Amino acid sequence: MFDFDKYSSFLSQYQPRIIKNEDENEIFLEIVESLLSRENPTPEEDTLLELLVKLIEDFEQKIYQINASTPHSRLLHLMDARNLEAADLVGIMDTIEIVTQIINNQLEITKKQAEALGKFFQVNPSLFLFN
Repeated sequence: MFDFDKYSSFLSQYQPRIIKNEDENEIFLEIVESLLSRENPTPEEDTLLELLVKLIEDFEQKIYQINASTPHSRLLHLMDARNLEAADLVGIMDTIEIVTQIINNQLEITKKQAEALGKFFQVNPSLFLFN
């Protein structure tokens, strides 16, 4: 069950806001990596993670429009943050060939795969889909 008091405490502690410069972006990236490294994040931590990822994406999309965040880049970032290899995702996406094609940006992530990835990484599955 979602604990609004606990989430409010996280918001007070981390003070997420619109990112205005690289220093703020780096601070939020460190918080995201810290949240991703937790073994059993709470629903409140997951919600904070989603919010921070969105704020970082919005900032980076404005600043680095050429390298705008994509489902592929989000997957690579999450894999990197957790020190995962392609083989670690085989159980989620059936075969190493499919995983390799997705990682090499040769194949788009399907809705079913996005749902599995969302569950695995404990983030919103829409992060892995083009809008």
